[in-house]
Amino acid sequence: MKKLLLGTVGLVALGLAAPASAADIAARPYTKAPPPAPPPVYDWSGFYVGANGGWGTSHKCWELTSEATLGVISPPFGEGCHNANGGTAGGQIGYRWQSAGWVYGVEGQGNWADFKGSNTSLFFQTIQNQSRVNAFGLLTGQIGYAWNNVLLYAKGGAAVTGDRYKTFDIPTGLLLDSANESRWGGTVGAGIEWGFAPNWSLAFEYDHLFMGNRNINFTTVSTFGTPGVFSASDRIGQDVDIVTARINWHFGAGNAGWGSPGWGGPGVARY
Repeated sequence: MKKLLLGTVGLVALGLAAPASAADIAARPYTKAPPPAPPPVYDWSGFYVGANGGWGTSHKCWELTSEATLGVISPPFGEGCHNANGGTAGGQIGYRWQSAGWVYGVEGQGNWADFKGSNTSLFFQTIQNQSRVNAFGLLTGQIGYAWNNVLLYAKGGAAVTGDRYKTFDIPTGLLLDSANESRWGGTVGAGIEWGFAPNWSLAFEYDHLFMGNRNINFTTVSTFGTPGVFSASDRIGQDVDIVTARINWHFGAGNAGWGSPGWGGPGVARY
């Protein structure tokens, strides 16, 4: 009986001690999950260099103002118009800086071109007037707005074209006279650009060049009398439209890319 009583007392004591022991066990540690990484934010600031290629057309209208044997033509006689069309390729270099969503920049561009066209003169029905734009350059300022890695921009500034003019005798195909000029004017344009990879962007751009009217003096060539002699003068008006695709490399600190802030490269926003 004494042993049974002692056993019962022991069991009761163990039952009372168990809840206290469970209460003494440390709570399971809990670690809060880290917040998700913010999406990358593209930074358009910094220097860039790139290449471009596309198509252009130059609208030319000729007015004869004087001729070697006829003298001054007054008022000038309209010889007709033509479009000089062709391809172009070149490069650009620039710098941009970004403030919130607004992007500002300056850019220089130089292109080889082959915009070529002709028409029959309305004054001399046996003469063909031909023009060619063989190069052009742009020096422009830019303003745009960026939605992360997509930039919509407008541009404007100065333009220069390298122009060549020739006239041919239609029956024989002989070159009669020619002239060259570097013509300065203005330009406006717009484009959309997409940052598709670290430090790389692709753009499509349209530019219109206002090149005005110039008086161009033609001189004879060896196939038509003494070379270098004045033959005629035309007032030639010119406007140019150009569409190009462009690819740019954006310089950055250590070629910064996605997730690394730097010049011209996308970076993660800091909090």
